[in-house]
Amino acid sequence: MKNTIISIIIASTLIILAIVFTSGKKSTPEQNIQNETIVNNVSIVDGKQIIEIKAKGGYTPRVSIAKADTPTILRFNTNGTFDCSSSVRIPSMNISKFLPQSGITDIDLGIQKTGTLQGTCGMGMYPFEIEFQ
Repeated sequence: MKNTIISIIIASTLIILAIVFTSGKKSTPEQNIQNETIVNNVSIVDGKQIIEIKAKGGYTPRVSIAKADTPTILRFNTNGTFDCSSSVRIPSMNISKFLPQSGITDIDLGIQKTGTLQGTCGMGMYPFEIEFQ
């Protein structure tokens, strides 16, 4: 009986310590994809805005905010990508593109009006969107 009580106390202490240590970790924006955290991934180069998205196990960030009425390049960065996120689809623009396993792929989106552009992987499992404001 004494050994059982000691075992329960030790197990409870370990569980409490695990909860304390894991709850103190802060997530970075790139780790917080499920919460649709917006990351500063848009830059302007030579009058064109470039939206950079990492493709591996989904798309990071999942939601991007960009300027409307501006020439736009969507840049996908792959690094050892073997899953379905290496196939990109943007149905509203009739875009379907296979990405290399590693490298940079640019897709010219032209000038977008205010609104949301939605894309997905080839299987429809990993969505992403760009909010043009």
